[in-house]
Amino acid sequence: MRNSILFIFILNGLISLSQIEITDSLSAKEAVLIALKNNYDIQVSNVQIDIAKKNNSWSEAGLYPTVGLNIGYNNTIQDNSNNPFTFTPGVILSRSLVPNLSLNLNLFSGFAVKISKQRLEKLEEQSKGNAMLVIESTILDVLKAYYSARVQFDRLNVLNEIKSDANDRYKYYIAKNKYANSSSLEELQFKNQYYSDSTNVLIQEYSFKNSMRNLQLLMNDSEVNENIKTPLLIDNLDFKFPILDFTNELNGLTTNNQQLQNQILGIELQQINTSFQKSFLYPTLSIQGGFTPSKSWFRDLNGTFDPVETEVLNYNGAVNLRYTIFNNWKNKRAVDVSKMQESISQMNYKKMEKMVSNSLATLIDSYNGNAKLVDLSMTNIEYATKTYGLAQKRFKSGTLSSIDLILFETTYQNQMLQHYEFLFNKISTFLEIYRMTGKLRLDYINL
Repeated sequence: MRNSILFIFILNGLISLSQIEITDSLSAKEAVLIALKNNYDIQVSNVQIDIAKKNNSWSEAGLYPTVGLNIGYNNTIQDNSNNPFTFTPGVILSRSLVPNLSLNLNLFSGFAVKISKQRLEKLEEQSKGNAMLVIESTILDVLKAYYSARVQFDRLNVLNEIKSDANDRYKYYIAKNKYANSSSLEELQFKNQYYSDSTNVLIQEYSFKNSMRNLQLLMNDSEVNENIKTPLLIDNLDFKFPILDFTNELNGLTTNNQQLQNQILGIELQQINTSFQKSFLYPTLSIQGGFTPSKSWFRDLNGTFDPVETEVLNYNGAVNLRYTIFNNWKNKRAVDVSKMQESISQMNYKKMEKMVSNSLATLIDSYNGNAKLVDLSMTNIEYATKTYGLAQKRFKSGTLSSIDLILFETTYQNQMLQHYEFLFNKISTFLEIYRMTGKLRLDYINL
């Protein structure tokens, strides 16, 4: 009975909605998928993930050697004309080409390379976790915006129905009293009610259009304009909700809640930082090597002696062992400070865990309360619908005054509008719970 009443009501509302241009249909899932593809915040997050992937390499961690090439070419003119002690009198032009190829390899640095690679891996995980928070937030915002627009749409249908009834009553009264010489108080009441209902419809149309613009903005839809073309929102508000149990939802909170997962990553990163600071307590061992070929030309510009050309090839290699014996306990203090930061991270996690658990409990209580309000409002709608229908029949038979009819109409209108408010609150809290427990993203993302 309840579903049939709502179905007939919505169908009549769709027929009466004439000032909004309806184009294609749009489901809630389609709206989310469009947003996941087009949303700028998600696109930025994806680029940040790519950056973290690019940095997550052994080369960035310092595993591989560094190779350098340096080439020098020198020209020198030396005037020895007035130098009686030189073996090369005259003006001497010398040229030299000296390339140098060097290699530096870190053999051991207190496991710093391995630790750096672990840190880069965690940073990549962290970027994915941050992106997941953005994705979750986007999905939540889009779904709320979708169902908010749907609420405004259904409220508009209610007000259009009321407006249509008011118009029909006025026409009925005019037809019934077409030979009357003057306007009665009842006629003025009908006119006033009709214009009041028309005002309500106009205001609600603006509310609906604004809610659609908000939805399109979240979707990054290019069709947002003044003459908005509105898709038909095919997902109604009356869908089946699963039964939520606080104990079951709480058990999976640590594993599935992305905020807590990001906190855990923060703790792990701080632990890695402590290990990195400890690496400075160890000695470092490295090797260096290279070779430097050189070629030189000497020529007397005065022609006193023949040009001279020389070639030299130099090789070099070294093993370096370095150990800091004492630096005012700087390294030890860095380790101690990092451990303290670990403790802070642990405490922040416990704080976040309690906050999330408390929020979850509050949301579940709110959801259950809203569910009861929805059930009660459905019962009220049934009685209000029947009462309003009987009142209309009694008015037409002349056994009910216009003032009393308007009172029944107002009650019916308020019950319908309140029902949609309760229903949206139920949906909103349900979506919040689903996001908090990590289930919302699982409906759209294959992890």
